[in-house]
Amino acid sequence: MATIPSELPAAAAAPSALRRSWLPERVRGVLLAIAFPLALVVIWHYLVVMTGTRLVPTPYQVGVMMWDFIFGGIHDDAFSGTILSHLLASMQRVYGGFALAIAIGVPLGLLIGKVPLIRQMLDPTLSLLRPIPVTAWLPLSMIFFGLGPRSAVFLVFLGAFYPILLNTIFGVRSVDIRLFEAAAMLGCDGSRMFRQIVLPAAMPSIFNGLRLAHGFAWILIVVGEMTGVPTGLGSVIMDGRTLSRTDLVITGMIVIGVAGFITDRMIVALNNRILRWSPQHHG
Repeated sequence: MATIPSELPAAAAAPSALRRSWLPERVRGVLLAIAFPLALVVIWHYLVVMTGTRLVPTPYQVGVMMWDFIFGGIHDDAFSGTILSHLLASMQRVYGGFALAIAIGVPLGLLIGKVPLIRQMLDPTLSLLRPIPVTAWLPLSMIFFGLGPRSAVFLVFLGAFYPILLNTIFGVRSVDIRLFEAAAMLGCDGSRMFRQIVLPAAMPSIFNGLRLAHGFAWILIVVGEMTGVPTGLGSVIMDGRTLSRTDLVITGMIVIGVAGFITDRMIVALNNRILRWSPQHHG
């Protein structure tokens, strides 16, 4: 009986110690995440100053361009205060193509992964088309869909489709056979087997495919907006290149990076919520 009181404070102290260590660990992680890009900015500044190049702007010049792009009032040109119109136009194309890739890639991947006949019929053709670069489809997309946003959506769809498809197929084919045996013993078969065993077991791999595809979608928006669209972040980058305004090019790159990062964190949060039963897949 004498040992019980001595053990209780130790047990009670453990959660307290965890609470005390959580905040510093979280703060340390944030500081480390901020320190590296700040170091890159400092290196960028000193390299431009030391080389004396006029081709690459300093971080300050890019910051001025970013401020003008967001709020206007500095350069008072065609790009001043236009960030929302360009960002929204690009997001519509990115998520239009991304949503189409999900709508086709996930069901098709589930079928190919589960039904051998469909896999034998479609896999050779898909394997043949997959290595073709998305940029190679640019002329055909302009012929099929004309100049405008539909070509951009099609190119984003192509880039996002294969990561989703392949990861979905991998997820289905990686389901442990013992799960099927256990479910069959409990009377689960047919469509119930698919809904209750195959789909949940494949979800971690599907989410990996979604994150990869989401990154490709933002990468390809620049290529997609080379098809003659008047607005969009890719269009801004192409205009900056044409006008030899490197500060505008880098500003467009930064906005794409920030937008992609924020939306990627949203996918990670959704992943962590849906797959909370799978701790190893918390991002």
